[in-house]
Amino acid sequence: MDILYMLVPLSLVLVFVAVAIFLLMNRSGQFDDMEGPAYRILMDDDSPRPEAPQEPRDPRDPVVRRSAF
Repeated sequence: MDILYMLVPLSLVLVFVAVAIFLLMNRSGQFDDMEGPAYRILMDDDSPRPEAPQEPRDPRDPVVRRSAF
């Protein structure tokens, strides 16, 4: 029975800490958009990527060929 004098206040402190952490995370915007990132994974990006501008090569430079491996 004496253990209840320690466990009840300890459990109340843990509940208050958990609620405080939840409120801080909620205030910072952690839970604003729960479905957006999940849908973003499934969406295809149909628009082509813009290509990087090509720098003019010096004709004296050797041609570097990259292997397919």
